[in-house]
Amino acid sequence: MENFIEQLKQSGLLGRSGSNFPVWKKWEAVKGAVSVKKFVICNASEGEPDVFKDAFILENYLPEVINGVKIAIGEVGASTAYIYLNKNFYQKFKQKIINLIDNSPIELFEKPNGYLAGEETAILNAIEGKRIEPRIKPPFPTEKGLWSQPTLINNVETFYWINKIAKGEYNHNRFYCISGETTNKGVFELPENYTIEQILKETKNYPTKPLDYFYQIGGGGAGEIMLDNELNQPIKGLASIAIFSKKTDLMALLMKWADFFGNENCDQCVPCREGFYRIKEILQQVQGKICENDKQTLQEIFDVLEKTSLCPFGRTAYKPFKSALEKLF
Repeated sequence: MENFIEQLKQSGLLGRSGSNFPVWKKWEAVKGAVSVKKFVICNASEGEPDVFKDAFILENYLPEVINGVKIAIGEVGASTAYIYLNKNFYQKFKQKIINLIDNSPIELFEKPNGYLAGEETAILNAIEGKRIEPRIKPPFPTEKGLWSQPTLINNVETFYWINKIAKGEYNHNRFYCISGETTNKGVFELPENYTIEQILKETKNYPTKPLDYFYQIGGGGAGEIMLDNELNQPIKGLASIAIFSKKTDLMALLMKWADFFGNENCDQCVPCREGFYRIKEILQQVQGKICENDKQTLQEIFDVLEKTSLCPFGRTAYKPFKSALEKLF
């Protein structure tokens, strides 16, 4: 395992959480850090609405994931690893994970309630017993993570592919989660460079009348809305596709997102706290018809969220609203 980070680098593996950050850079940073202790965290929080690929991987490939975590412990020199599981995963997989740990220094941690408790620095606060809110970056977890020690955080799918790379079996695939108005929902393993259209066709999820549908790419909450003429590109972030008929009640869908993000933000920073409150307020007032003045006001809110939010929550959660207003109204 001496040259494993070089193998990681050569593989080109990007983090499967949606960040697309080169995995080897995180590993190299933690391995090279001089510290009394180092930590590894497997993020199995999966809180994005209508996304269930981590559940699929844990159900079908749990030994591979745990082996990926063990490889990380040895490679970066960690004293302890944590498997950070949402409540459903914790109940379902706890005993199976314990059986796979053997004598490795791996502990299980049950994620507190809340979508934001899956953000990587909020995870650090949760394990340390602090308020569940993101930390300001930098410093990054690789420099100052758990208890101010260098910490490697990757998600479930990333550790699955770590195991494959170690065995020389990495094939540049990834797992795609497909949901919505389709008869073949599920999780599918396909090449990472497939376009959205190829993915839908390969999995028998491409509508017979594609112009009658729109698609949410990158999550059932923060995912961006795309139309049929935009599907000739790979998915760059979270590998999730939700399919909607254009007969969908758009205002009800926008309100669903507004309720979710309004309830799930941590209230730590003003852009999120006030921004999503104002988005919901405007949507309630327009009663189904959004005029140009309302669109302009919303665009200003989106700009503030993108540029001034403390964490990725606010910097991404405006995207479904913005893209829906631009393309569907």
